[in-house]
Amino acid sequence: MTNIHKMAEPKFMQRQKRGVRITITVLLMFIVAVLVGFVHKLSQPRILSDSELRINGAVKLQRARILDNFQLIADTGSAFETKNMKGQWTFIFFGFTHCPDVCPTTLSSLNSFYKILDGDIRADTDVILVSVDPARDKPLILHDYVRYFNNDFRGVTGNFIEIKRFASQLNVPFNKVILENNDYTMDHGSQVVLINPLGHYHAFFRAPLDPAKMKLTYRSIRATFNG
Repeated sequence: MTNIHKMAEPKFMQRQKRGVRITITVLLMFIVAVLVGFVHKLSQPRILSDSELRINGAVKLQRARILDNFQLIADTGSAFETKNMKGQWTFIFFGFTHCPDVCPTTLSSLNSFYKILDGDIRADTDVILVSVDPARDKPLILHDYVRYFNNDFRGVTGNFIEIKRFASQLNVPFNKVILENNDYTMDHGSQVVLINPLGHYHAFFRAPLDPAKMKLTYRSIRATFNG
């Protein structure tokens, strides 16, 4: 009896050790799965509530606004219409090349924001300056001005009435202001408008722009878009 017990004991120990190894393996797999899930969650954009978006300078419309068609001119000389904004996210700022402060400051901030975007997000994000001073901002002038801030940025100009109609749809006011020396300047809204991939007015960002906050809010807005 004693000899049989001694012979059987190693087999029992082997089974026990095998069970321990299986248990440890399962626990390690579980831990790895939890860590992978945690890292994946960290990599996902944080979804902000509408109030959190506003605190961080972004205002999302309750319902995206469908835009009427317009006919403007890109800084390359080609036509620019509503359909040209479909298929990507588009940031639009209304300004002009003779602007002394607000426009260069805004475009510099947009450049900083654009550069810190993840590559896949930057790939389908456009930034456009629409001139509120088409009399002076001809396509070539606008082309060189905008690309001074970022070579990927684009400019749009055209007929004053068409620009005014486009701006009105986006709730961006602008007016011509006559100066004492018979020169003039343009007074205009400082917000940056966001157009979604359907070509609809989706949100806007209040000045002054904070590139880091813009990145946070933009990623959140994209993540909740179900168009």
